[in-house]
Amino acid sequence: MNVSEDAPKGLLDGVKVLDFGRYIAAPLCAALLADLGADVIRVEPSQGASDREVMPVGEAVGGALYLQMNRNKRSLAIDFARLPDQPMLRALVATADVVVVNMPPRQLAKAGLDFDTLRGLRPDIILTSVTAYSTKGASRDVTGFDGTGQALSGAMHITGSGEIPTRAAVSYVDYSTGIAAAYATLAALYRKARTGEGQQVEISLLKTALAIMNPILIEAATGARHRVATGNRSPISGPSDAFETRDGWVMIQVIGDAMFARLADVIGKPTLANAPEYASDIKRGENGAALSDVVAAWCREKTSGEVMGILSAARIPCVPILGPAEALMSPEIRGGGYFSGSDPANAPLVASLADIAGTVPVRPAPALGEHNREILEELSMT
Repeated sequence: MNVSEDAPKGLLDGVKVLDFGRYIAAPLCAALLADLGADVIRVEPSQGASDREVMPVGEAVGGALYLQMNRNKRSLAIDFARLPDQPMLRALVATADVVVVNMPPRQLAKAGLDFDTLRGLRPDIILTSVTAYSTKGASRDVTGFDGTGQALSGAMHITGSGEIPTRAAVSYVDYSTGIAAAYATLAALYRKARTGEGQQVEISLLKTALAIMNPILIEAATGARHRVATGNRSPISGPSDAFETRDGWVMIQVIGDAMFARLADVIGKPTLANAPEYASDIKRGENGAALSDVVAAWCREKTSGEVMGILSAARIPCVPILGPAEALMSPEIRGGGYFSGSDPANAPLVASLADIAGTVPVRPAPALGEHNREILEELSMT
C-alpha cells in the first residue's frame, strides 16, 4: 500500500515521522502521531529490534507490546552498523518532518541522530528525544527505564503495603512520557507551520515521574506531611479502598462530604458523617484505615453484585476488581468503544486516546522490513 495515495487522510496527513524509538515511550509518541494520520516509518536494524518479541503472543506476530506501539506504521529495516553514513538515512531525513528517538545524548550523536546533524540534512526538522534523565544534569548519558522514574521520584516508597518498596505493575511512567512527547511534538509542528522553524523537543522519564508525584513532593518540601505506603487506600479521601465481598472484590471511592454522608447512611452508620475524625476529605484519608475497617465489615456480608447495586443507587462509585481476561468481557468495557480494532493476532488494540475527527482506521503493526521496497521507491532509490 502506498501511504500517500491509498491511506485514509487524517489530521496529520502529509507529516512524515521517522521513528527510531524502542519499547514504550518513544514508539508510543510516534504511534499517537500515526493515529492522527502521520506517515510514521519505524526504522530498525535488518535483523529486527530487541523490542519486537516483548510479551510474546505468537511466533508469527511477535510481542503484545510491539503490536500496540507500532500500529499504523510502516517498517524500514536497514544496516545499523553504518547508520550515520547510510545514504538512505540521509535521504529519509531530508524528506521528514519529525524524528523520534529514545537515546542518551552521547549515543544520539554516535548514531548521527543528534539535532545538529539532522538540521544539516533538513533545516526545519523537529527532533523529539526521550531520555531517562535530563540532558542537562550529570546523569545525562545514563540509561534508565520506567522503574528508574518510579524509584527516584519517591513513588515506590509510597506504593504497596509498606513492607518493601513496590513498583506499580504497569509502566505508567513510560506511557505518560510517550503521551507528553506526542503533545509536545504537536506543539512543535504547530510552531513549524507558523514560522517554518524546527526545534528539538526533549522529554525525560524522570521529569514525567516527578510531575506525577509533584503534589506529594510539595507536601514533603513544605513539611506539611510525609507520605507512607497505604496499600489500596487513598491518602487524600476515604473510604477509598479495595474491599472483599462474599464472592470477590470491589473498589469503592468516596470523595466529598455529601457522598460520604450518603455512604454512611447506606451502610447503617449515619453518625460517621458527624464524627470529627471524618469531617473532611483529608481527615478521612488520614484516618482511612479505621474507616476501611467499618466498610470492609459491611461488604463481607454481601455479594459484589449486592454491594454495587446498593452503592450505585446512592450515586457512589463502586466497581468490581477484574483480572485482565475478565476486563475484556466486562460490559462496561465491551460497550464503550475503547478498542479501535484488531490485527491478525486477534489482539484488541486501544489506539487513539481521543475520539476526534481526523484519526485513521487502525492498521496492524508491520512485519520487519515490510515496506522497504515501497519506501525506497518513494526516495527514488534502488
